Amino acid sequence: MIRSFRDLDVWRRSMALVKSVYLVAGQLPSTERFGLVPQLQRAAVSVPANIAEGHGRESTRDYLRFVSIALGSISELATLLDLAMELYSLEGESYEEIRDETEQLRLMLRSLQGSLRARIPAPSSPLPAP
Repeated sequence: MIRSFRDLDVWRRSMALVKSVYLVAGQLPSTERFGLVPQLQRAAVSVPANIAEGHGRESTRDYLRFVSIALGSISELATLLDLAMELYSLEGESYEEIRDETEQLRLMLRSLQGSLRARIPAPSSPLPAP
């Protein structure tokens, strides 16, 4: 039973991703201290933060909106990682693992999005004129 956002696998995995991104961002050159590093970190942190905030909202529509924001953040993170890899010819298992995890989280968020959409009642059609 899900009582808290902490019970959501997508939230737990996104928290683990944040840790991985912080470790990898720390390997970037010091010239990126005010460039890619904080952008990578903010995009990563945004994912679990928006999942948690959405889960705490009163309505399913609000929750859905925050899941949509988390999806945008995961796409932003994937783009920033690709950019860092291209700019600095970064290779290695940690980058590939993070890229794979961002894709898995994207799929999980899409699934959550679909589940939430299914819980929203369809708008009722207007009554026909007499």
